[in-house]
Amino acid sequence: MSDENQVDSGRRGLLVATCAAGGVAGLAGAGAFVSTFEPSERAKAAGAPVEVDIADLKVGEMKTVEWRGKPVWVIKRTPEMVASLKKTGAAVADPNSERNPAELTPEYARNEHRSIKPDVLVAVGICSHLGCSPTTKFQTGAQPSLPDDWQGGFLCPCHGSTFDLAGRVFKNVPAPDNLEVPRHMYVSDTRIVIGKDEKGEA
Repeated sequence: MSDENQVDSGRRGLLVATCAAGGVAGLAGAGAFVSTFEPSERAKAAGAPVEVDIADLKVGEMKTVEWRGKPVWVIKRTPEMVASLKKTGAAVADPNSERNPAELTPEYARNEHRSIKPDVLVAVGICSHLGCSPTTKFQTGAQPSLPDDWQGGFLCPCHGSTFDLAGRVFKNVPAPDNLEVPRHMYVSDTRIVIGKDEKGEA
């Protein structure tokens, strides 16, 4: 083989090094470009399950957490609050949570108290009418915009829809459905994961 047909070994080494460097730079650039399509940590968190510690939640109190940009209420009901649900059963529009159950009420919450544990309610604090956030009206008895036999619950300030202490909507109000109960599960006696249950993430 003639010298003209042979590539100098020094040039061959330089050629290999140049190609390798170019390939590494290209891969690094492509990796940075592709990473811009990945969701940010904030975006991941917006849809991810949220763990809530209720160890400090006293009886009769409510804690609000954010899940998917929505307020989620965790309420530790008193024995009187739980007992009131029998009194409101005939006055609410959907006492057994039969409307839109797949969207609004997981199977384990399709009961009178709409919860896993009777004393703890987990509900999305958004009215099913036009998306306003109801206010808490835990005090019983006659009050402005509420019936004289009010047993406690929630009042939507936008159009007057009312809900009992299980988030069940009363009859003859603008809101068509009960408040949503998100999928959730207990990971301990005092910790709840919202947005996930034994069947997976919501």
